[in-house]
Amino acid sequence: MDAASWDERYRGSELVWKAEPNRFVAEELAGLKPSGRAVDLAAGEGRNAVWLAEQGWEVDAVDFSAVALEKAGRLAVDRGVRLHTVHADLTLWTPAEATYDLVLIAYLHLPWPEMAQLLPRAAAAVRSGGTLLLVGHDAANPEHGYGGPQDPRVLYTAEQVADLWRPYVDILRAETASRPVTDAEGNSHTALDALVHAVRR
Repeated sequence: MDAASWDERYRGSELVWKAEPNRFVAEELAGLKPSGRAVDLAAGEGRNAVWLAEQGWEVDAVDFSAVALEKAGRLAVDRGVRLHTVHADLTLWTPAEATYDLVLIAYLHLPWPEMAQLLPRAAAAVRSGGTLLLVGHDAANPEHGYGGPQDPRVLYTAEQVADLWRPYVDILRAETASRPVTDAEGNSHTALDALVHAVRR
């Protein structure tokens, strides 16, 4: 989907996603002492970015949907925190090296050649000792999980991500993680996510 399509999806007054942070984002980062600047790449309506700001981070929320970023800004105001929104196409956006203490990528799904260009830039944007966390729909999810994109060209495994990050980071965790999901009818399912948690050397 392009920016216009996501703008249309986000245009309603209600949040498309829950206001609470993704469970893996909260679990992996809750014990991390806020130590400066964080960036949420493909921040959408800001649920993870706002949560990070509530923890004490100075957060940049980057997304190519202006409508989503407006909603993220409103959510931040409602929660009493500050959020710096950046309207940008991540395939073209290059942060300065060693800018951030934390880079978060949650459910960003681009064709793999574009992801393979973006991920090293994201790693380079982290200062030494800083944290990188990626959570996304795993390549095995269409066959063995539930929900998420069904196009294999925009899916990946934790190991694919870890392989691109290893020249820059120490990998703390790289695995397929299970996530419980309840559908509109109240039925329970299990989604499969790729999760990579790393520290910049």
